[in-house]
Amino acid sequence: MEYDVVVVGAGPAGLSFAIRLKQLQPDTTVCVIEKASTIGAQILSGAVIEPGPLDALLPGWRDAPPPICIPAGEDEFWLLSKTGGRKLPVPPGMHNRGNFIVSLGALCAWLAPQAEALGVDVFPGFAAADTVFNEDGSVAGVRIGDMGVAKDGTHKPGYTQGIDIKAKVTVLAEGARGSLTKQLIKRFQLDKDSDPQAYSIGIKELWQVPAGRVTPGKIVHSFGWPADSHTYGGSFLYHLDKDRIALGYVSGLDYSDPDYQPWEAFQQWKNHPHVKPLLEGGNILSAGARAIVTGGWQSLPKCEMPGALLIGDTAGLLNVPKVKGTHQAIRSGMLAAEHLAANGLKSAGFDAKLRGSEAMAELKKVRNIKPAFKKGLWFGLLNAAWETVTGGRSPWTLKSKPDWSSLHKLGECEEPKRDYVQPRELPPRDRLAGVYFAATEHDEDQPIHLHVADTSICVDQCTREYGNPCTRFCPANVYEMVEDEGGRRLQINAANCVHCKTCDIKDPYQIINWVTPEGGSGPNYQNL
Repeated sequence: MEYDVVVVGAGPAGLSFAIRLKQLQPDTTVCVIEKASTIGAQILSGAVIEPGPLDALLPGWRDAPPPICIPAGEDEFWLLSKTGGRKLPVPPGMHNRGNFIVSLGALCAWLAPQAEALGVDVFPGFAAADTVFNEDGSVAGVRIGDMGVAKDGTHKPGYTQGIDIKAKVTVLAEGARGSLTKQLIKRFQLDKDSDPQAYSIGIKELWQVPAGRVTPGKIVHSFGWPADSHTYGGSFLYHLDKDRIALGYVSGLDYSDPDYQPWEAFQQWKNHPHVKPLLEGGNILSAGARAIVTGGWQSLPKCEMPGALLIGDTAGLLNVPKVKGTHQAIRSGMLAAEHLAANGLKSAGFDAKLRGSEAMAELKKVRNIKPAFKKGLWFGLLNAAWETVTGGRSPWTLKSKPDWSSLHKLGECEEPKRDYVQPRELPPRDRLAGVYFAATEHDEDQPIHLHVADTSICVDQCTREYGNPCTRFCPANVYEMVEDEGGRRLQINAANCVHCKTCDIKDPYQIINWVTPEGGSGPNYQNL
């Protein structure tokens, strides 16, 4: 198949790009491919959005808004201890008057038909497994993964060979730690002049609670317990309509303790006295997890290469102090469309245009806030105050290093003082129960999409040095060390995977490679 432009990923960046390009050039052929079974099924975010970029893209959107769209109301910001907390002034960047609480998955499902109405071909259930190149080395498009391949590599009765989608320009909008983006950054050395990218993991649940507890539009953020002073972590709790609450916990993947469990930290926070009374007697509607790109201004790779562009979270545009990235995704998608329309569908020059844009100016102002928390909670807070007061005009830029390199070996770090609630009373009881609420589906008889280069490292070296942290940082219990007749071995429960990409990021030996499973596989989030 041939198009003028192929977009990989039907998130807010990819769909906004497609809509804007068709607005500017109706005759340009555009297709958007998405690995999830339906549009929005694998989109997970808080999400509070700033409406400015959406206003620019679709000026009349408020007349027919997405299905979950609640005007932001009261903001609260808390420092928590195990049994209480202190209400603090809301930081300037976290004031949300004029913003909206949405389900980002539902927003994308709402955007897709608007793209289709303009003539965009949107194809869910098709995973871009590889990149296609021209003879001169430029990107020529993508290759869709084969369907109907058995675990042993043989072809099942329904086998369908994946097709190549050729295009003049390929736009990567895969989200954080995209599998094709990872390959292309390495091939074209797009990160040679930037710091390593940094990530967090966000774990989220949507709850239905008893009537009378919800204040639609209320937004509550917290930090402190259950994280220790050297682990970056914080929560969000958003009051929706119809007695629903969206809540989650974000853990920086630059943590050093090999025994830390992001999923358990989230469950502990839910049992805090400020949170538990809201949820008791309610039930979980949906749950999931996703890596969040948090490197910011200094970690942004070059966002163009011959024949292709990077936009949205694939590029790394999330504003961490604001806890927002959707407005940046839409903004970058529109910018990319405007650049291609004005330059004959040529990718050259887009990186400079992005770096000179409002999106990058916003990131530059806050570039030093997240990295400073590596020196501890209180230093990070003081630095955040300084950077806020000065508008990010510090003459220095703090550096970052790869998240996997921050993990200490067993016995190398001081035992953290982790004062957890025991026993926990709110569901889910364990990670496997959480996977149920993600409605994740993978055909058991398909090739494992989590490639471990050398499992002997897991059995011997990693056991000694780190105690197999993959069994703890994965929120879906994908990795297990088991004993059987052949001895100790790594078991990969690939069918549990919720596509968060944490293993690809945090593995201390960098021997885990996440690749796309068969199209349509993975979580099926409901209004996350």
